[in-house]
Amino acid sequence: MSLNHLDPNPVGAPCVMVIFGASGDLTKLKLIPALCNLAQDGLLSKQFAIVGFAVNDYTTESFRKMLTEEIPKFAQTPIDQKLWNWFLERIYYIKGDFDDKQAYQRLIEQIDQADKQHNTLGNKFFYLAVAPRFFSVITNRLGEAGLTKESAGHWARVIIEKPFGHDLESAKKLNQDLKQVLTENQIYRIDHYLGKETVQNVMVFRFSNNIIEPLWNRNYVDHVQITAAETVGVEHRGSFYDSAGALRDMVPNHLFQLLTMTAMEPPISFDADEVRNKQAEVLHAIQPFGPEDVLTNTVRGQYGEGTIDGQRVPDYRSEPDVAPNSNTETFVALKLCIDNWRWAGVPFYLRTGKRLARRDTEIVIQFRRTPFVLFRNTTVRNLETNRLVIHIQPDEGISLSFGAKVPGSVMKLGLVNMDFDYCTYFGAEHSTGYERLLRDCMVGDATLFQRADMVEAGWSVIQPILDVWHALPARGFPNYPAGSWGPPEAAELLERDGRSWRSFDEEGIAKRTRVLDADRVGIS
Repeated sequence: MSLNHLDPNPVGAPCVMVIFGASGDLTKLKLIPALCNLAQDGLLSKQFAIVGFAVNDYTTESFRKMLTEEIPKFAQTPIDQKLWNWFLERIYYIKGDFDDKQAYQRLIEQIDQADKQHNTLGNKFFYLAVAPRFFSVITNRLGEAGLTKESAGHWARVIIEKPFGHDLESAKKLNQDLKQVLTENQIYRIDHYLGKETVQNVMVFRFSNNIIEPLWNRNYVDHVQITAAETVGVEHRGSFYDSAGALRDMVPNHLFQLLTMTAMEPPISFDADEVRNKQAEVLHAIQPFGPEDVLTNTVRGQYGEGTIDGQRVPDYRSEPDVAPNSNTETFVALKLCIDNWRWAGVPFYLRTGKRLARRDTEIVIQFRRTPFVLFRNTTVRNLETNRLVIHIQPDEGISLSFGAKVPGSVMKLGLVNMDFDYCTYFGAEHSTGYERLLRDCMVGDATLFQRADMVEAGWSVIQPILDVWHALPARGFPNYPAGSWGPPEAAELLERDGRSWRSFDEEGIAKRTRVLDADRVGIS
């Protein structure tokens, strides 16, 4: 299992990996480096081969040559030459259109050849690193070619990248198309956020620590914040992004995955379906948005020109392949309520956006304030509340803030932090975020992959927002400058409830305060 460190067989099963869209950036930026990392760590079977499939005019030889030139530019650590030579002997290429039946016949021949040469035992999985419009096309062609059949212990699986549809109707249609060819346990809907150690550690942190789980409910938690902030703009994705927007691009997948892992009930085991059942329950328990709820509990924004890291950057509408009068949102903030026994009355605030002040993804558990009775006759005027922050990226770790007495003869309280940093404690890890997920597919563990009902449940929450926003186009775009924390309405979303977003400067200030206090009293 992904979350079971006592896995008796951590090495991926023998197989052929077919990458559709193999000439694209994902292959050289993430997939091949991730496979190299698995091999270096002894987690990739020696009985392994890769077949690239794309329309570009490569041969096996020229494809290998291209990868040899490109991979060193993107690998996080140098790849051992002996290891790379081993990989090259196992990389093949098929040129073909995704809808060309003859190309799939050539693919069958290449898979069979690789299977015999590298003893992959008839196992194969297909990675669809392609535009979503090709998901159904490729899957249908694979089915017609007999490449998705499983027999005599040989398995066949398909990995698809998000987005899994662009609304509820299209998500249902995609699931129907896939299931005409594949069974649900053959479909691996990948979200690279779940390859991050801290995301996987959310469940371990909750369910393996007896001091944490008893507090993880409405009796002790005031509210939860989930932030996925980016400093980059749309970069080379302008055409796709302008038809999608921040809500479709981030919320039904990345943010809802973080939400469900944070809010789920304890599963009876880390079995894939047990975990995903509990995640699905959370999505079904989210109170549905009515039209008035959309107007009061959602915020959308679009960035204007501004300054990021001291550099002037253009507004969204000036980005390549973006319509000059675009009304597409680049920022979203939501207030969600989960209608179950554990979380009734506890709001969940989600926000994500482009061109924000800082790149950071985190989950904040804000605990309730303690009674003031004990400090009524002291100089203390405000009691700081406890806060747990799970840092997802770029710095993976966990921090807990709590009140402590400031040294001195007068009762003063200060907020201090206890910090756990993955890199400091366990050492730096050469990871692209895809290693765990690729290996899990090879061993048949779908715990960290979305199931069809989870996808549809997520879109069911989002659909009313899409409908209202479509009926009432945004006014006043752009409404936040690049380098800020989004439109002012995002802050007002919490201020109406007497709350505020966590300031990303707070931890730095707390750390500096601790150092100054230590110096002042002679503590080293």
